[in-house]
Amino acid sequence: MSSIKMRPPVAASREDRSFWLQSIAADAATTPLKGSETCDIAIVGGGYAGLWTALRIKEHAPETRVTILEADFCGSGASGRNGGQVHTWFAEIDMLRELVGTEDALMLCRATADAIDELKTLQDSGTIDMDLRLDGWLWTASSAAQEGAWSKAYDLTRTLGEKRFRTLDRADMLKRTGSSASYLGIVEDRAGTVQPAKLALGLRQLAISKGVIIHEQSPVLEIVPGAQPQLRTAQGTLSAKKIVLAANAWLSAIPELHPYLYVVSSQLIATAPAADILDEIGWVDGASICDAQHHVLYYQRTPSGRVIFGRGTGGIAYQDRIGSSFNRSGDKGLDNIRELHRVYPQLKEVEVQYDWSGPIDCTAQHLPVFDHLKEHRNIFYAVGFNGTGIAQTPVAGRIMASLVLGRDDKWSRCGLVGIGRRTKLPPEPLRYVGAKIVRGAIRRKNDVEILNQKPDRITRFLANLAP
Repeated sequence: MSSIKMRPPVAASREDRSFWLQSIAADAATTPLKGSETCDIAIVGGGYAGLWTALRIKEHAPETRVTILEADFCGSGASGRNGGQVHTWFAEIDMLRELVGTEDALMLCRATADAIDELKTLQDSGTIDMDLRLDGWLWTASSAAQEGAWSKAYDLTRTLGEKRFRTLDRADMLKRTGSSASYLGIVEDRAGTVQPAKLALGLRQLAISKGVIIHEQSPVLEIVPGAQPQLRTAQGTLSAKKIVLAANAWLSAIPELHPYLYVVSSQLIATAPAADILDEIGWVDGASICDAQHHVLYYQRTPSGRVIFGRGTGGIAYQDRIGSSFNRSGDKGLDNIRELHRVYPQLKEVEVQYDWSGPIDCTAQHLPVFDHLKEHRNIFYAVGFNGTGIAQTPVAGRIMASLVLGRDDKWSRCGLVGIGRRTKLPPEPLRYVGAKIVRGAIRRKNDVEILNQKPDRITRFLANLAP
């Protein structure tokens, strides 16, 4: 039986790590795998998805021996590089319903709301200090073209009796954000922001306290399938009864998954503390804010008065080869700085002290998928979080735990399980060339529409080809 070669992540250098990671001196706290070990369930990936899966397995079957292999250190990937935005799946309920049906869509959306409550409990109990602030999530419009982007989700939630969103007018927006750039939108009140690296390291410690074995700095080079599959690293071998693959974008290297995934980068910056300016303009709370561009802007004010400002869909990976360019943007954050100063001209004299990026694993439906490899029923995977995971991965952990433990319940039966209904993407090099062309068109379209002008017909056509 042939083995599955893995493409280990290119670890970010210390200076290329996110502000979140650098600010708390995050690093490995466990030893690499050396020699031969065995366990019941092995998990590849020590980010949110892998850690939550381990915790959920321990909830159902405490005696199960669970080992996590992490290529760098827990939270060093997407879990420690994101914008720290916490909101439910109700914002995607229309897409969920189209894929999984109304009943499952509601169940999954409510589960992410429960996950936010769980995060609050973890913080309030002193279990994990994650700087969680439930001051709301704002979905906004900064141009006529963006107006009503939320209408499908907003209308559907109300039709289904879920009043999760409130509308905001121009005065509301100015009061909440301190900026006149966005003038219309909705807010999900039970949502907000976290310090994502603190959450990741807190989950690491919680998992260890539950008896989960974690080996950091142990990139998996090869998976050897079989009745007792093996994970091989540079210094050791881990044998398990079952394997869970939770390595987000790097799973695109697996031939069976590659047709369904595309990898892009999201780029972020962090300013120096500027609490006095933010207080003066009225931006005082911990709400997370997004606009409705196709390449969405997302931002938050940290407790110390820094501004974290990000933009999706920067670099594109050819054949999903994720190199060092995905750890830090080549323009040193200039594109984000330009947008930051458009939204907050008051911050033009404030130093931008950090810029970083990271790969995002995307599916055509913009929703994750859970399954086992077709020829290997004891090798499971969770992939395709599309840059949205803080309230979603606690739910993903429930789905994966049910699948790997063989449970027949609402999680193992939910419509996100099974890759057969998902859309395949074009092969390379058509995928890469096409993505570059479409990305350029989307950027041109965004830049024109933000001025309330209409893009040319060719640009509109190309931009509409995006998944």
